[in-house]
Order: sequence, then structure tokens, then C-alpha cells
Amino acid sequence: MAGGVAAARWRDVAAVGQFRVLWLAHAQSRIGDQLARVALSVLVYDRTHSPAWTALTYAMTILPNLVGGTLLAGLADRFDRRSVMVAADATRAALVALMVVPGQPIAVLVVLLCLVQLPYAPFSAARNAVLPAVLDGDRYMAGLAVMRTTDQLGLVGGIAIGATLVTYLGTSTTLVIDAATFALSALLIQIGVRSHRPPRAGHRTRLKAGLRVVAKDPQLRALVAIACVNGFYVVPESLAVPYAAQLGQGTAAVGWLLAAVPAGSIVGMIWLKSLRPDLRLRLMAPLTVATCAVLIPSAWAPVLAVSAVLWAVSGLASAHDMVVQGTFVQRVPDASRGQAIGLASAAMQAAQGFGIVLAGLLAQILTPAAVVGLAGAAGVVAAVAAGVAWRRAAS
Repeated sequence: MAGGVAAARWRDVAAVGQFRVLWLAHAQSRIGDQLARVALSVLVYDRTHSPAWTALTYAMTILPNLVGGTLLAGLADRFDRRSVMVAADATRAALVALMVVPGQPIAVLVVLLCLVQLPYAPFSAARNAVLPAVLDGDRYMAGLAVMRTTDQLGLVGGIAIGATLVTYLGTSTTLVIDAATFALSALLIQIGVRSHRPPRAGHRTRLKAGLRVVAKDPQLRALVAIACVNGFYVVPESLAVPYAAQLGQGTAAVGWLLAAVPAGSIVGMIWLKSLRPDLRLRLMAPLTVATCAVLIPSAWAPVLAVSAVLWAVSGLASAHDMVVQGTFVQRVPDASRGQAIGLASAAMQAAQGFGIVLAGLLAQILTPAAVVGLAGAAGVVAAVAAGVAWRRAAS
């Protein structure tokens, strides 16, 4: 987009009926999903007191997206995208309902939670492919900012009330709420979103076709590299429970630490959305570096307030991933958009999962604070390399 173009306003996207439905469906299901994720993470640490098991549980909610993004995202290029979203949410509602069966071991719940994540890839690919068709120009970036802000608010809300709901209502009731949010999301999309058939609907999509789209474009490759840096700055969230324990703090501190990152991200997305499109692109690479660099002082395990501020600033800078996603989606041809989005998402989720598991294992040898600081330092190196690749490709 040319320099000097004004940013779209919130009311510009709020006026689009299909977007309002997509947003409402996403908002309520996001909160419900986070309830189950946080509840299981806290439950596992309470029983095992192991950073490795806690990180592994968190990673198991992410790693299935690697398989889904690679093998299932292409469904969004083959079938009507509204139908893909509805079927994915209906499947997730049924799987979460199975988790309600009483007396199940933690291992079974974690496996079911992994299966719940699989339909997320085709759902996300279909929704992200529909958004540019529903919102034109910079309204798309504004709509994406709304969706991403909702994601972070869902994280904060889920974290804030997840443990409380489990304590007072029990795990089963909390999971029933989660299943209901998915079912309601499917109903809303079926009623309020029109059919969106991809250009090559009915044709079998091949994995190598999506790979070819990304591989032949240096800008898309660089954008994927920038997105994968999140494998470093996701580490604090996965180690929040043992990190708080190292500070000598309890469950309340875990909530503050986990809420700091999404809270900062919300502020960052609101700020970035208000900037001109060309300025957002120029800030993308520097903000990627800053997201990791600000985590380095965590190695010295500063007091809770300082740690929370550092993590919040990292979250603010991490809002650059909104620009990465928007630029990537707009650059990919519509006929291959679902598969390309799925592959990029799979790469990002793989980086997250690998980073989380490695951090958990290192936390068995080093202190959690040292691991967070080390992840920040390594992330700076990766972010600089990805930023250089983007500058070369963009020029």
C-alpha cells in the first residue's frame, strides 16, 4: 500500500454484518477454549510440581496445530469456507463434551485437548481466507486488529476466571461451558455468514502446491521466518507457574504474569492499528527484535512488579505479528490462501511447541528465570536474521 494512506477506523469494520457475526462467534468461543487450557495447566502443575510436565501440557495444546495446519488447512481451498468453519466448530464441541465424562485421568484429558486443537487449523484458514473478501483495503487490517485484540482479551479473561470457575464449579462444568461456546459459534456462522466458495472449490488441494506458493516468494518466506520468532517469546507464558514459584509467589502471581503479555499486546495492537499502513510495515522488523530483547532482564528474576512490566512490554511489541499475518494473507492468491495460511500457521505452531518443550526441559537444569532470559537473547539473534531477510525481500 502506498505511503500516506490513512488507517481504517473501527466503525468502518463494525458496519459490515458478516464481520460482526464472525467476531461474535470468535469472541465467545475463544474465552471458553481458554478456560479448559488454563484449568489443565494449573491442575497438572498442582499434581506434579514439574516445570517440564507443565510446559509439555501447554505445548500439547499447540503442537496438534502443526498436523492440522499441514494436512487439514487445504480444506478451506476445496470446500465452501463457511461450511468448513461450521463443521470444525461442531467437531470441537463434540470432543470437548467427551472431556466432561467424570473420573478421567489427566493424560486422557490432555489427549482429548490435543484432538480439540486439530479442527482449529481448517477453521482458522477458512476464516482468515474469508476476512479479505468481507473487508476490503485497510479495513481488513482493522478487522484483523479487532480479531487479534479479542484473542488477547480472551486470554486475559480465561486466565482471570479459569481457575475460579474450576474451583467453584468443577472441571466438568467448566468444560460444558467450553463445549457450548463452540456449538454457539457454529450456529452463529451458519446463520449470519454467507457462502464463500473458493475459486477452485471441489478440486483436490495438494500440500506441495501450498509449499510452492510460499517457497517461490521471498517476501512470504521472510514473513514466515518473522512469525516463527514467537517460538522464543512464547517461553515466559509456558513457564509462568514455576517462574512465580521461583519468585516465592503463589497462584495470584501466576495470573498477573500470564495476564501481562496479552494486556501489553492489546495496547500494542490498538497503537499499531492507528498508524499508517506503510509505517506499520517499517516497524514490523524492529518490533520483532524488541519483543525478545525486553525479556533478557528476566534472567535475574526481578521482583513480581518488574517482571510483569517486562512481560507486558514484550507483549506490546509482539503486536507486530498482526502486521505479519495481515501482510501474508493479502499477498497470497485467494485460490491457495487456505493451504498457504495453514502451512505458515503450522510453521509458527511448530516453533512455539519446540520452544515451549525445550524451555521446559532446560528449566529442569536451569532456573525458570534463566531460561526466560536465555530465550530472549536467542530470540534477538533469530529476529535480526529474519528482519534482514525481510528488508532484502521487500527491496
